[in-house]
Amino acid sequence: MAAAAAAELSNKGVTLKRHVTGFPTEDDMELVTATVPLTLPPGSAAVMVKNLYLSCDPYMRSRMTRHEEPSYVPDFVPGEVLTAFGVSKVVESGHPGYKAGDLVWGMIGCEEYTLANNPESLFKISHPEFPLSYYTGVLGMPGLTAYAGFFDVAKPKKGEYVFVSAASGAVGQLVGQLAKITGCYVVGSAGSDEKVNLLKTKFGFDDAFNYKKEQDLNAALKRCFPEGIDIYFENVGGAMLDAVLLNMRLHGRVSMCGLISQYNLEEPEGVRNLFCIVAKRIRMEGFMVTEYFGTYSKFEEEMAGYLKEGKITYVEDVAEGIESVPAALIGIFYGRNIGKQLVAVARE
Repeated sequence: MAAAAAAELSNKGVTLKRHVTGFPTEDDMELVTATVPLTLPPGSAAVMVKNLYLSCDPYMRSRMTRHEEPSYVPDFVPGEVLTAFGVSKVVESGHPGYKAGDLVWGMIGCEEYTLANNPESLFKISHPEFPLSYYTGVLGMPGLTAYAGFFDVAKPKKGEYVFVSAASGAVGQLVGQLAKITGCYVVGSAGSDEKVNLLKTKFGFDDAFNYKKEQDLNAALKRCFPEGIDIYFENVGGAMLDAVLLNMRLHGRVSMCGLISQYNLEEPEGVRNLFCIVAKRIRMEGFMVTEYFGTYSKFEEEMAGYLKEGKITYVEDVAEGIESVPAALIGIFYGRNIGKQLVAVARE
């Protein structure tokens, strides 16, 4: 009996208690303790990973709701451990492509250890000289989201006028810096003076404003973009999207990444100024970062180069310990995070 107990490790994780409507709360989640085996069964092609960092991302809110019509990503199941993107270290492998000690990132459980039955979906980390936490952000899914959404969807040209909403977040801070590298004029919006200051001093935005202090978003955009907007990188939706449409230039592009202002509403807000799309010949296009995973290694090398050259900088907001996942995840919907929100589960 003692030998059997020794062959298992305690494994804390976070589960969803119930499906959510409206704003989620920490009480919608629960910290549970289970066990994981230390060794894989003979013939298994799975890998066991120790989770180091977990990413908290806005899309996870959609997964907390029960959808009658299937969403683009499966709903979380109450009572099961949440899944998220994260950074892990392989501790046991039955797969020829992975060995103990390998560092990887990909979709894992919000827990201390995850048995990955489909390890081919994990990406090996090629630049461990950077902080490993970067693979939840600038070198991971949010980085690829910014890169693909800006270059492939918006197709920027030097000298164009770019507006980024939620500009200090995991994706927005990178879009702004990629736009500056491209030679664009960039303005961002954020929800606090501290974040606005970060955009202008740390990330090199040409201008920025605190949307919570603006009585009239249309007027704020006209002030920042007297010539109009060529590219809008959309992260929030709602009233901001309506105001942006009035300020787009002919043949402008809207890269639809997310709509965080709508995720907790029981009835989504409508958009009133859609005729601008016709009158100004605007192209609005949504995209899914998963469709770009095949281009990841090229992206990783390019972004690593920008980081080494000092052309890109990245700000993280790190919560400590698996038990902090609920508060960290909820915080992003209230704008509590400064930069990319992640959780350090184990530092090694």
